[in-house]
Amino acid sequence: MKKQTFTDQLSQKTKTYFQTEFYKLGIGMLFLTMVMLYTLIDRNGMPQVTFLAFVTMIGGYMALNIGANDVANNVGPAVGSKALTLAGAIMIAAIFEASGALIAGGDVVSTIKKGIIDPNLIPDTTVFIWIMLAALLGGALWLNLATALGAPVSTTHSIVGGIIGAGIASNGLEMVNWATMTKIAASWIISPLLGGLIAALFLYIIQDRISHKEDTLDAAKKVVPVLIAIMSFAFVTYLA
Repeated sequence: MKKQTFTDQLSQKTKTYFQTEFYKLGIGMLFLTMVMLYTLIDRNGMPQVTFLAFVTMIGGYMALNIGANDVANNVGPAVGSKALTLAGAIMIAAIFEASGALIAGGDVVSTIKKGIIDPNLIPDTTVFIWIMLAALLGGALWLNLATALGAPVSTTHSIVGGIIGAGIASNGLEMVNWATMTKIAASWIISPLLGGLIAALFLYIIQDRISHKEDTLDAAKKVVPVLIAIMSFAFVTYLA
């Protein structure tokens, strides 16, 4: 068998890379086309359906970028520890991220919609629509660039920054609800610290109650359900 030269290997790797990227691009375009067609078919007599289809395609583009960038936050540790395969982890993330958005996403949507900028300061509804559309597209493009560079960035930061920028460009600094923004910015500082403390506490419990025991499997059967119950209680309490 003829040994491949460095040039042949490089050519093969390049070909494989571009084939993979082409398939990814094709799947993304197919998804956006399906979103557009669904909007056109399910119009229910709505006016300006062409514009609505365009907007939903931008929303679909944003959704693709959220999945591409944010999925690492959810499944990265599980895949890295080899607790789950990449394919299985992505499927689980897709199911539970969609479920979380449907079950508990309303409050955040409300804040994004009218908590950051004041719609009452915009007499023309069309202007408000364009502000939100510009924020959505700007956030999506930034996420796309960050994902291409392999940088894990915050979707929340991206869309909030987009809304602030579009609002200020439209009507000046008075457009922004700075009291709400102060709370949001504070959460960006508090969340990593609080998350780190909770993670450290969980790690201590796992090491003390599971890893350092002779029968780790039996210990895990006792401790893991308690940890799951704590997480479930926190989510249910939020819903209540």
